[in-house]
Amino acid sequence: MDMSIPADVTAFIADLDRFIDEEIKPIEEANPEYFDHRREFSRTDVERGGIPTRRWREIMHEARVRADKAGFYRYPLPEALGGKGGSNVAMAVIREHLAHRGPGLHAELSHEASMVANLPLALVLHEYGTDEQKEAYLERLVSGDMEMAFGLTEPNHGSDATWLETRAVRDGDDWVITGAKRWNSVVDVSEIDLVFARTSGQDGKAEGISAFLVPTAAEGFEVPFYWWTFNMPTDHAEVRLNGVRVPAAAMIGEEGRGLDCAQLFVHENRIRQAASSLGAAQFCIDKALEYTEERSLFGQKMRDYQGVQWQLVELQTEAELVRNTILRTAWEMDNHGKTAVSDKVAMVNVRGNRLACDAADRAMQIHGGVGYSRHYPFEHIYRHHRRYRITEGSDELQYRRIAAGMWDFRSR
Repeated sequence: MDMSIPADVTAFIADLDRFIDEEIKPIEEANPEYFDHRREFSRTDVERGGIPTRRWREIMHEARVRADKAGFYRYPLPEALGGKGGSNVAMAVIREHLAHRGPGLHAELSHEASMVANLPLALVLHEYGTDEQKEAYLERLVSGDMEMAFGLTEPNHGSDATWLETRAVRDGDDWVITGAKRWNSVVDVSEIDLVFARTSGQDGKAEGISAFLVPTAAEGFEVPFYWWTFNMPTDHAEVRLNGVRVPAAAMIGEEGRGLDCAQLFVHENRIRQAASSLGAAQFCIDKALEYTEERSLFGQKMRDYQGVQWQLVELQTEAELVRNTILRTAWEMDNHGKTAVSDKVAMVNVRGNRLACDAADRAMQIHGGVGYSRHYPFEHIYRHHRRYRITEGSDELQYRRIAAGMWDFRSR
């Protein structure tokens, strides 16, 4: 395989950097309280349950619209959605690069907003939606004129999604959905929620789970509260579906095959998540390295102490190993299909996400008190990337996927 970065990707990144410096950084400079040590207080609407403030969402939307107008935002999407069908290799390189720039509006941590789209739900609609569903939602979702939430996790079920308790029962031409969802992100501004419910089959089996496009304004769709999290603001809703009635046309994909939609969503995210974590880790390593050049201890530069050197040597070694494996895995996905290397995707997801947390923690330690402060970005990076070890499949779920490849569990 060719491990070199394609020339068109290098050119795209150079153009993207110029765009960020010329159009996105000025937005940050005009709204400093959203990007300095006050960021969580400015971004969080405490009175409305800890969700993002309206002004913060407006800032993110403005950046998204500018990126779309400039031709960057839709890059990874299919041509049918106005994109360029960016490869997995290209997206891994771009994701790492954006995170390596450090936290900012160009790759906003709290909401995973980026100048280059990460829209797995658009891909779900594109792949599984009916013509009517696409007409109603797809372009508006891609352009940012509407939002769409994702309701899979439940109060009693996370990684064990095949055991979900939400049920949908046929009633004439409609389906009636009853149950509850947890960590139902973006519900506060979403027009529809992609809700997974069992329509047939046995608990513990993937077959029999269906997916529905449920209007958040539907009668019986309730949001009792939002979960406050390690990283704020929060848009992670607790949702209750009290006999919510939707027409048969609200089902997306085949009846009983709803988890196909979920698999497309999470598999697309996992390697890009790993690449973002790698970029964040490299940012932390680089900043810590710079600090050892500037700071003196007991009359010597910090860089001269082996105890400091080796901490960063270990992190840099891990970063290089993860980087090479991400690129190899992305290349395999492009050439042999997304599911062909699901065990490798799990490997880089675990190691990349852990590396980001380790690097942020070590950068805090090397910087001492100021590293622990909110005036430096390391604590913010740590709090965000720590959630990646749970979302899109916990570390333990990734281990299970790796084990399945090693012992060929799925063939038994």
